[in-house]
Amino acid sequence: MARNKPLAPTTMTAAAGMPAPEAGDIAQLVEDLDGMLSRLRLGAIREQLDGLLEEAARRQLNLREALAWLCAAEVASKEQRRLSMAMTIAHFPFVRTLEGFEFEAQPSIDPAKIRDLATCRWVANGDNLVLLGPPGVGKTHLEVALGREAVSRGYTVQFTTAMELLGSLVKGQQQGSLEVRLAQYSKPKLLIVDELGYLPLEPEAGHLFFQLISRRYEQGSVLISSNRPVEEWDEVFGDQVVAAAILDRLLHHSHVVTIRGDSYRLREKRRSGLFRPRAGGTLPALPSNEEGNKSSRLN
Repeated sequence: MARNKPLAPTTMTAAAGMPAPEAGDIAQLVEDLDGMLSRLRLGAIREQLDGLLEEAARRQLNLREALAWLCAAEVASKEQRRLSMAMTIAHFPFVRTLEGFEFEAQPSIDPAKIRDLATCRWVANGDNLVLLGPPGVGKTHLEVALGREAVSRGYTVQFTTAMELLGSLVKGQQQGSLEVRLAQYSKPKLLIVDELGYLPLEPEAGHLFFQLISRRYEQGSVLISSNRPVEEWDEVFGDQVVAAAILDRLLHHSHVVTIRGDSYRLREKRRSGLFRPRAGGTLPALPSNEEGNKSSRLN
């Protein structure tokens, strides 16, 4: 029986088992390079190839080093796109960072505690975080900043207000799509619920919120802020039993940060002279009519 004729050594590479390119093949490969990079979804390398190769030559990189340089550029580009998409999906209302938080203006907050929370170990463990304090003390700022830290570490995050969340669940119940909405809010690793307790809730809202917290219990983390202490959540939900059941699950594996201090927004108004502090207290008082008229005339 005739044996197959062995391939010439010059037509096969030892490493990959693919034909060794001739001079003409190299020219064709270079011509097809853009298409091959697109097919491999190496968009950053394709778009920056000339500049990257020039930089590699300037640094006198060998072939392996140049390849690593190109791959690093691709990885960085893909990570940036991932972050951008994840931030969009999270629906943060604005950009806030921990670096931009004025810890000196809120001495009741332990900066070391917040920086530890920024490591997101609590998110990895499925723990919850509750931020309590009056309006304007930076709760939402911390929520967004910690949420962005979670996104940067690869966790899925969704930001919503309590009214938006509970309104969506109530609507889902009315339309027969409650299960779909519960699944939607159960999916992200971290669910951020802002401003619980600021406005009255629908009568059935507490029962629906309990269903969501029960579903996420020990499965995903919840970061929730409220202007009401937990002792008053029975008033928030209008049902002492439901409030107790929610807190039982929410606080089982949790971190609680209580912020005491003045509102950032009112502090700025006070500096401008619009508010003046009441005698013996820290709450602002409205300006007198005479002061108000002066302010109107100046504006």
